[in-house]
Amino acid sequence: MEAVTTEVGQKLKRPSRFWKTFFKQKYLYMMSLPFVIWVFVFQYFPIWGWTMAFQNYRPGKSFFNQDWVGFKHFITLFHDDQFYLVMRNTLAMSVMGLIAGFIVPIIFAVLLNEVRRQTLKRFVQTVSYLPHFVSWVVVAGIVSKMLSIDGGIINEALLFFHIIDDPIQFMAKGNWFWGIVTAADVWKEMGWNTIIYLAAITGIDPELYEASRVDGASRVRQALHITLPGIRSTIIVLLIMSIGHLISIGFEKQFLLGNPLVKEYSDVLELYALNYGLGMGRFSFGTAINIFNSVISILLLFTANGIFKRYAKESIM
Repeated sequence: MEAVTTEVGQKLKRPSRFWKTFFKQKYLYMMSLPFVIWVFVFQYFPIWGWTMAFQNYRPGKSFFNQDWVGFKHFITLFHDDQFYLVMRNTLAMSVMGLIAGFIVPIIFAVLLNEVRRQTLKRFVQTVSYLPHFVSWVVVAGIVSKMLSIDGGIINEALLFFHIIDDPIQFMAKGNWFWGIVTAADVWKEMGWNTIIYLAAITGIDPELYEASRVDGASRVRQALHITLPGIRSTIIVLLIMSIGHLISIGFEKQFLLGNPLVKEYSDVLELYALNYGLGMGRFSFGTAINIFNSVISILLLFTANGIFKRYAKESIM
C-alpha cells in the first residue's frame, strides 16, 4: 500500500517539476520556439503532400476531387528500367562518398592536431574549410577547367611529365565520372567536416598525452591509442547519420558536372525525380520517388543505429 502511495505521489510531482523547470528556463524555451516552428513548417507540414503519390494529381482540383489510384505510381516506378540505373549510380556515388568523405576528414583532423605552431594550424584549417562556402556552380566550373583538354592543369601536368602522349577527355569518360564527383565533394567538404573532429579532440584530457610521452610513446602511437579512441563516440554518431543519408546525396554535383556523354553514369535518384517527375508534369510520380527515398533513408538510419547500439554500445536514439 505504501509503495502504491509513493508511486502516485511521484506522478503528481512530475507535472509540477516540469512547470518549475519551464518557468525557470522560460527564456531558453522562447529562444528555441522560432526554430521549432521552422522545423514544423518546413519539415513536418509538407508531409501532407505525400498524399499526391496515391493520386493522379491535377493542379487546380481540390483535395477531395483528385483521382485516387493507390500504389499505381510505385508499381510504375519499380517496373521502370531507368529507376534501377539511377539507383546503381546513386548507391555507387553515395558509398564512395561515404568512405572517402568520412575517412579523409578524420585523418586530416588527426594530422592537423599534431601541428604545434598555432598560427600555421589556424591558417591550414581556415584554408581547408573555405571551399565549403563556395557554391557547387563555382566548384563545377573549377573542376571542369582543371580537367579540360584545353589548358587544364591536370592534362598539362601529365603531358609535362610524359605520363601521357595526348590529353585525356576526363569529362567524357563515364566510368571516371563517379571518381571525379567523389574527389570534388571531398575537396569541398573535407575542411568543414574536420571541425567537428577537432572539437572532439580538444575534449581529450591532455594528461593522457603527457603520461604517454613519459612512457616513450611516439606521436603516431599517441594518435592511434589516445586521439582516435578519444573521439570514437563522435565518429560513430556521425557515421550513423551519414548512413542514414546514404541515398539522399542531392543532385547538384551530378547535374553541374554531368553531360550527355556520361548521362548513363551521372543520373541519380533526385535527378530522376526532377526530370521524370516534375519536369514532365508527373507530380504524383515524382512524389512517389521522394517517398521511396525517405523510407529507405529511415530504414538505413534505424538499421545502422541498431547495429552500432548492439555491438559498439553507441547510438543516436
